[in-house]
Amino acid sequence: MKYTDLNTPMRTIMTPGPVEVDPRVLRSMSTPIVGQFDPAFTNIMNEVMEMLREVFQTNNKWAFPVDGTSRSGIEALLCSIIEKGDKVLIPIFGRFGYLLTEICERYGADVHTIECAWGEVFDQQDIIDEIDKVEPKILALVHGETSTGCMQPLDKIGPACRKAGTLMIVDAVASIGGVNIKVDEWMIDAVIGGTQKCLSVPAGMAPITYNDRVEDIVQQRKKVELGISTNEDKQRELNRSLSFIQSNYLDISMLQDYWSPRRLNHHTEATSMLYALREGLRIILEEGLEQRFNRHLFHEQALITGIEAMGLELFGDRSAKLPTVTCIKVPTGIDSELVRSMLLQQFGIEIAKSFGPLEGKIWRIGTMGYSCRKENVLFVLGALEATLLYHHADIKPGKATTAALDFYTQNIQPSVSVV
Repeated sequence: MKYTDLNTPMRTIMTPGPVEVDPRVLRSMSTPIVGQFDPAFTNIMNEVMEMLREVFQTNNKWAFPVDGTSRSGIEALLCSIIEKGDKVLIPIFGRFGYLLTEICERYGADVHTIECAWGEVFDQQDIIDEIDKVEPKILALVHGETSTGCMQPLDKIGPACRKAGTLMIVDAVASIGGVNIKVDEWMIDAVIGGTQKCLSVPAGMAPITYNDRVEDIVQQRKKVELGISTNEDKQRELNRSLSFIQSNYLDISMLQDYWSPRRLNHHTEATSMLYALREGLRIILEEGLEQRFNRHLFHEQALITGIEAMGLELFGDRSAKLPTVTCIKVPTGIDSELVRSMLLQQFGIEIAKSFGPLEGKIWRIGTMGYSCRKENVLFVLGALEATLLYHHADIKPGKATTAALDFYTQNIQPSVSVV
């Protein structure tokens, strides 16, 4: 069989991830390869760590990417601090809370969960009350839940965790780089991000940051596994429960050594992906965090204006809406997948469906990173309106794009970097 040159179709990607990659990031990936211990490359590693601290809004010593998609970062942190039998509390308000539960259970945690309806988030006090009740070692929760388009407030939970001696681990994959998340100010102990969403970098790395409280546990476990613990009772207990870190690739203590000035060899760094991440972070900092957050809010509002003018209804609690994901109820009598298929095949636009109890009931439109642009918002509104009219949906013709245009002409768009 003869294979042709790679030629992927041009798409307008308006999903909650992956999103369109900034052209400057794509160009950076063609930069020549150098060795992973070449001073030119280790300098890039240092720059990436510095830029990640700025984006995470933290002074943490440790901020670096785990090679792998977002889930690798989540699992690396959890597997490196969970010991068999540890109590972990997980508030679930969508699909990815269940993912946290599965990962924690695989590493032997005693998992306690609380749940609220999909489309809602928790009152922070309810989580704090559960922390007091369960007394967990770890609170693991999602910040921006892409399956429901909702965002969990965190600012009061962090101080409560610190008071209770609980570690707060946050999945910020869908929010970092697009939504304000103040790691130090909110007293979050560890945060996991993703490259393929608001950072507008291809999937393949999971930026993480964590503080001294997490590092202390990581280092203590490392001493125990090496048989040099000074606490003999702890050593015997861990030997008996087989609670050693089971992953070599995702062992944070080993990754620390690799990213430290010691540069202890652990794996071969994903060179071109690190180039991409560096450029993606540089673009974010060039734009400015506050300006970037405002840009996401601005285009989200334009999209909502057009959606509602069309006569469609948003899903979920508006007060808890995630700015980077807009969930829309599928009109009665409309096949959600036929609409998505026509958008993709006829317009080259991809939007997302949802999962579990929301399967076939909502569409999810992502306005993240480089995909969060006026031309994309207007294009998806016009195409969605035309597609719904083709399928005889009961909507208001000609309203969506006009309403969004009115919004754009009557409001000042935050300035952005020009490619």
